[in-house]
Amino acid sequence: MLNDAPANVWDRELEELFLRTGSRFTRIEPRRRMRDYVRGLLAPVGRKNGWQLAEWAGHATPDGLQYLLSRSRWDADSVRDDLQQYVADQLGHDDGVLIVDDTGFIKKGTTSAGVQRQYSGTAGRTENCQIGVFAAYATSRGHALVDRDLYLPRSWTDDRDRCQAAHIPDDRTFATKNTLARDMIRRAHASPLRFRWVTADAAYGQDSRFRRFLEDDLKLHYVVAVPKSQQVHGPRIEDRIRREAPPKAWQRLSAGPGAKGERCYDWAGALLPVVEERDGDKPTRRRWMLARRSITDPEDIAYFLASAPLDATLADLARIAGCRWKIEECFQSAKNECGLDEYEVRRYTGWYRHITLAMLAHAFLAAQERERGAPAMTRPISWTSHRPRSAVSWQLNPRTTPHASTTR
Repeated sequence: MLNDAPANVWDRELEELFLRTGSRFTRIEPRRRMRDYVRGLLAPVGRKNGWQLAEWAGHATPDGLQYLLSRSRWDADSVRDDLQQYVADQLGHDDGVLIVDDTGFIKKGTTSAGVQRQYSGTAGRTENCQIGVFAAYATSRGHALVDRDLYLPRSWTDDRDRCQAAHIPDDRTFATKNTLARDMIRRAHASPLRFRWVTADAAYGQDSRFRRFLEDDLKLHYVVAVPKSQQVHGPRIEDRIRREAPPKAWQRLSAGPGAKGERCYDWAGALLPVVEERDGDKPTRRRWMLARRSITDPEDIAYFLASAPLDATLADLARIAGCRWKIEECFQSAKNECGLDEYEVRRYTGWYRHITLAMLAHAFLAAQERERGAPAMTRPISWTSHRPRSAVSWQLNPRTTPHASTTR
């Protein structure tokens, strides 16, 4: 929050951030209101709605801030582009990972753009809510939200009168969450953000078109969760792991630091056969199947597919998979500290404007709290099959089997 750091430091660095975005507001009134709004989102305000933000900023009414979100002339996508440049400057690193996920915003009524009864992972049940698809950027220096799109169910896109009432553009047609995620990844890939890896949960990872898009269109590497029913060269991934993984394939590795120290699990990974029609005679990447097993509950197993550089190790993939939790941390801190979910707008444009400014405030917090000098992950040796084109190659634990090999 704003009062947790010396005021002069915050003011100076906030002013630098505002200078980046100032040109997006051609008149002084919206520029000042934007600054008041972002400062309010960072301030110790009980609930960051229009009235309380206006009172904190010294406004007699919330009309000015509401006008900023609804009728003022400025482009939220241009501010998002400035946000990405800011995050690249403050947190950018060659070890960057892009993470995609969605989160729910519980709402009443039927007029807020995109609202309907639908499953919300935030609530863990079907609720009347809006769903936003987000991208977060994570490096060893910190992590922040960098893009967003509002999911519009068919109940909205098939009703143009309803869309018109919510000021949804005529050219906005139905798009799945995975399509929105692909669009955000494409934008991030063209932005100043540096990353080679993408990670996502099973809702995205189980989509073969999503994985092919990353590999073939953008030449990116990925580690994505998949359901246990995911087929891998025929059998389900759960069946293959349980039936084929030798005991020595399981390695205890960290998925990254958490609130209580390193998040350690038992991991097993196998290189999958090369697909010659896609990879050619000299592949530059290899595909994997992975399993992450709880130390305390061996029946609790999560499954992943990966496409990685030739020299990647199981420890590398465990670290990338563990980055997915960083977007959950972003959601939590952006909602708790920056009012990401406390908006009162109903129209499409207002949603994008509030969410973008809340992300800007959150990126500022991330820059102030960025991690410095994080220790590098250890890279245990791995064993590679002498027949990589036709066999699954289990990556054995070097602590127990320095030179052993198992091929099935």
